[in-house]
Amino acid sequence: MADEERRSVAVVTGAGRGIGRAIAVRLAAGGHHVVAAARTAAEVEATAALGRDIDAVVADVGSGVGVDSIAAAADRAGRLDVWVNNAAILERRAFVELDPATWDRTMDVNLRGAYLGCRAAFSRMAASSGGVIVNIGSLSGVAGVEKFAGLSAYNVSKAGLIALTEAVAVEGRDHLVRCVALSPGAVDTEMLRRAAPHLNPGMTPDDVAAIVTFLISADAAHLSGVNIPIFSNR
Repeated sequence: MADEERRSVAVVTGAGRGIGRAIAVRLAAGGHHVVAAARTAAEVEATAALGRDIDAVVADVGSGVGVDSIAAAADRAGRLDVWVNNAAILERRAFVELDPATWDRTMDVNLRGAYLGCRAAFSRMAASSGGVIVNIGSLSGVAGVEKFAGLSAYNVSKAGLIALTEAVAVEGRDHLVRCVALSPGAVDTEMLRRAAPHLNPGMTPDDVAAIVTFLISADAAHLSGVNIPIFSNR
């Protein structure tokens, strides 16, 4: 049990495919014991099969119960050092057709889920030796960047995620808890093909995972409360 308590644990939500899967695999390869969470059992189990130190947890981050189950899995695995809020959904709707249920569900997963994840991570990291929370945003949530029709709820949720990052970082300073946001543009994922099929992806999920690996490292120790927009020029 003592060995498990010392083991460095990283949580990755939305780890069933795309960016989340790439992050989970890379962090496991880098020495973390990874708790990979997603709503779809088959997808997150496929992610777990890609690394020796990846545990699969089926959970919906839009609910407190779901995030509690993820945090409990992390507690069992060892010492929580990293939490990556990556889970997100996107429903394309023209604004005049954007019903409250779709709006609420988008906010539940993309923003409330990140808040719940930050809250679970913060309490554990503050009680130990600190840690790093990474929120995966999007250029869709960055002010002044071109927006596309039909993505109102998604855009607002990602803008809120950036504000959440700043707020958590302020209060994390005295507890050695860093919080950073990473907002990539067009990444080669299924979500991009649904959201903006006219865009050519400038990044792969592995590219994003590599940046996350840097952000949680000691080399990025002075980065907190920032959002890093990625404008790929490939």
